[in-house]
Amino acid sequence: MAFNWHNPYPTVRAPLFARNVVATSHPIAAQAGNSVLLDGGNAVDAAIAAAATLTVVEPCSNGLGSDAFAMIWDGDRLHGLNASGPAPASWDLAHFRRRHGEDGNGLAKRPERGWDSVTVPGAVAGWTALHQRFGRLPFERLMQTAIEVAGRGVTIAPIVAAKWRAAVPILAGQPGFAEAFMPGGRAPEIGEKFVFPSAARTLRLLAREGGRAFYEGEIAEKIVAWSQASGGSMTRADLASYQPEWVTPISQDYRGYTVHEMPPNGQGIAALIALGILEHFDLSALALDGADAQHLQIEAMKLAFADVYRYVADPAGMDVTPSQMLDKAYLAGRARLINHRRAADPQPGMPASGGTVYLSTADESGMMVSFIQSNYMGFGSGVVVPDYGISLQNRGAGFSSDPRSVNVVAPGKRPFQTIIPAFLTRDGQAQMSFGVMGGDMQPQGHVQTLVRMLDFHQQPQAACDAPRWKVNRDFTLDLEATVNPELVDQLRAMGHRLKSVNDPYMDFGSGQFIWRLSQDRDHGYVAASDSRRDGQAVGF
Repeated sequence: MAFNWHNPYPTVRAPLFARNVVATSHPIAAQAGNSVLLDGGNAVDAAIAAAATLTVVEPCSNGLGSDAFAMIWDGDRLHGLNASGPAPASWDLAHFRRRHGEDGNGLAKRPERGWDSVTVPGAVAGWTALHQRFGRLPFERLMQTAIEVAGRGVTIAPIVAAKWRAAVPILAGQPGFAEAFMPGGRAPEIGEKFVFPSAARTLRLLAREGGRAFYEGEIAEKIVAWSQASGGSMTRADLASYQPEWVTPISQDYRGYTVHEMPPNGQGIAALIALGILEHFDLSALALDGADAQHLQIEAMKLAFADVYRYVADPAGMDVTPSQMLDKAYLAGRARLINHRRAADPQPGMPASGGTVYLSTADESGMMVSFIQSNYMGFGSGVVVPDYGISLQNRGAGFSSDPRSVNVVAPGKRPFQTIIPAFLTRDGQAQMSFGVMGGDMQPQGHVQTLVRMLDFHQQPQAACDAPRWKVNRDFTLDLEATVNPELVDQLRAMGHRLKSVNDPYMDFGSGQFIWRLSQDRDHGYVAASDSRRDGQAVGF
């Protein structure tokens, strides 16, 4: 790739060039991964160390009770790991109707927070599975930085402080939240020290006993005891029966490269659908930041979401397969629905029947890791296990209460997931490990940054820094505050229904990108870290 190394956007970041790289949303987590590489660990070791540290330094976005997904290039082939957890065995529509009543449409109410939003946490099991299959250093070493930072404390970074402060009014009453995350009765401010001894305790247990202790040992006992004491329904059997799943990534060719995403129950297929539609348009003939190029991407993304929200769920419950949704003839037909001059509110097609943290690592042997873990909404459910610092995700909020939906809640079923790592190959070889965190923004961030790099040859940091748009579930459009006012007017004139949102932390995502410069391993990588978070790319 002959990148244009000029960056036309305001930024405080420069691309990093190195043979070993860790890019995360927090500098201390990046350094945790880097220290593992310096100790002789590989990219998987670095990813686990960074992920564990992120649970301490960025608890507003993830925790020890997160879910996770990963893609690993082992030097020869790509592997996928789904470490998202299922619903407890007691969850069905009757459970929620009995506990929470019905909404105005006669459907069972399901809370966004609290114990009835907590599915089985998968992240720690994911760390364990990654280490068992690919790790080089002892698991205990990988927990070292996280344990130290939790015990000695971390100084709160600006964006973390803002997110933390926003969550307190919503979650202060959830079981265990105030004790863990409101020292002195409030959120910590920028520059204050936050000490997390309860998390250090759990991390030391994991270091000594391994990840299964979370699901079968002392830690599991404490999670279940807190569930029973504070209104939850999580059982020992729910935890003990959980195992992450190794899966084959799904893919879509685009401009001579192949884009890889995780298969459902995640939304990565949305990015592949949109790219498959955009393959039918010559974007490079248009102005990069002009209305025509942006309009086509927005319309492709809307068509993708129309299908994803209708069809994607736990694979066992889906009506159609990913291959049917990615069929070339089907996507060509969807592309023909786009009006070059006018916005639309698309309907699902009919395929032929049949707050998150993201990090990326790469080492000089050629191994690359694309890893994402999340508590979903800021601090997740708000439930925190006392004395163990385990903040639990609220992925159960991703289920539907509509019995006709493929994503309807059911015992042991995994909900629709928003978190999606991604990977790029060319001619069967690794090219880039990347991802963009932030709810529904994630596949949209994948599409926008890939178009910038592959169609317009923008270098990764520029593609990362560029202003973004976001399609909402009602097909309205959010535009980042830095978007050119002239472009805003042009999109409005095309019929796009615009909202005014200025929240770059959540609504427009944040990415990490590691691009392999050539097949010469001594040539190394170029990396970018999104300025919308506190993080950085580091390496040597």
